[in-house]
Amino acid sequence: MADELKIRVNGRDWPVGADPDTPLLYVLMNELELKGPRFGCGLAQCGSCSVLLDGVEIRSCVTPVASVAGKAVTTLEGLPALYARQKGLKEAPALHPLSEAFVEEQSMHCGYCYNGMTIKGSELLSQNPKPTEAQIRAHMDGHICRCGTYPRIMKSIQLAAVKIAGGAL
Repeated sequence: MADELKIRVNGRDWPVGADPDTPLLYVLMNELELKGPRFGCGLAQCGSCSVLLDGVEIRSCVTPVASVAGKAVTTLEGLPALYARQKGLKEAPALHPLSEAFVEEQSMHCGYCYNGMTIKGSELLSQNPKPTEAQIRAHMDGHICRCGTYPRIMKSIQLAAVKIAGGAL
């Protein structure tokens, strides 16, 4: 009997019943019933399916589930706990500061890009706590917002940077 495939998602190990070549996105949605990662294009072009793999954003729609075994997958649902670990907090906040900023800036219209924008934005803020506008634009390139709320998304990332730094606007 073959070894059972297990993946680590949001700090928990999960057995996987799907074929090892199944896209990670399908396992996250169908087996783990997570709602953050979304099917957008299926071609790794839009970013709706983004997750963090060992802290680096990947497109889960084209990533075989077997390729993430032994690594840490973080979805939108796991961002508050990841943030708490990164900051040494005793407990995770209800929302990641970037999610809070998205709400405050009313950056989500249809909400479809929210997962990818938040995953990619949180990756940026963990690497660069004070990004310039140009750095944000460059880092977020390749993530598509169908509603065109890019100016509000930019403001959300800038606001989250201030929140994370503990400052005020």
